[in-house]
Amino acid sequence: MSRYLGPVALGLAIVLLPATVFAAGRAECRTVQSAILARKVPYCILLPPSYDADTTRRYPILYFLHGLGENEQVLTNSGGWNLIQDWWDQKTIDEFLIVTPAAGRSFYINSRDGQVRYEDFFIREFLPFIESHYRIRADRTHRGISGVSMGGYGSLRFAFLYPRFFGSVSAHSAALVAKLPRAQLEGPAGQQLAMALGGAFGTPFDPAFWDRENPFTIVRNSPRPAGLRIYFDCGTEDDFGFNAGALAFHDLLVSRGIPHEFHLYPGGHNEDYVAQHLSASLAFHSHAFGLSSASRNSSAERAQERAHISGR
Repeated sequence: MSRYLGPVALGLAIVLLPATVFAAGRAECRTVQSAILARKVPYCILLPPSYDADTTRRYPILYFLHGLGENEQVLTNSGGWNLIQDWWDQKTIDEFLIVTPAAGRSFYINSRDGQVRYEDFFIREFLPFIESHYRIRADRTHRGISGVSMGGYGSLRFAFLYPRFFGSVSAHSAALVAKLPRAQLEGPAGQQLAMALGGAFGTPFDPAFWDRENPFTIVRNSPRPAGLRIYFDCGTEDDFGFNAGALAFHDLLVSRGIPHEFHLYPGGHNEDYVAQHLSASLAFHSHAFGLSSASRNSSAERAQERAHISGR
């Protein structure tokens, strides 16, 4: 798995360890037929240890969005699956389903040219399909969304666009850019940017479309989402400067009086950073779902969180 794809690519990687078969939880990788995208879309879903044994129980669900250059197997073919198994065993997080759909380089939006309507697929087809084929507690409180890098962009965007669907949202190293430098939007640089972003924002790159789809714009133009629980973090040495975007997003939420949890931690835009902080966001969702057995942090860790909460 490549670490990055080009100078502005927004890759996600999680610590790579050999894949392991577990008797307790299990993963399924399947496809869903999409009329909107006119193709089959792969997805992988992680089923917790009690899912097969307790066939009357319904579970919360977390939609986990992968980064650019990754696919639906980002957790199942990496150490993420091993870590989640350990956290279930240790009660760091309680039991809920985690599902990752393949999104290519879509940025989880309807593309500028209208050829890839990924947002429509996700909201109109994927959510209903998953929640009719698995034992889900299909209500806002028990439905969360998370992601890394491009997936962090997607998760924040979906949560603020569709707050009636999601009760909690988290993001690691989200691709947050408050304002693109003008030099990146014109001539060869703009063409390179469009290619790196997979053409989702137009070829040539369309800055007005970028601004319209930007989570910053969505937050500014939308009512405050009542009851939405929000967590995001970023490394202070993020390779793409997303730490500046994360801080600007934090400041925007503060200015709008939107409660949230935000952290800047040491680290870059890489697999090590994600592996160090993934448990925090999963525990955050566990609590948002109202699951009581998981313990967020020790008192010392909570004190450290308070020291980071401003992002300063």
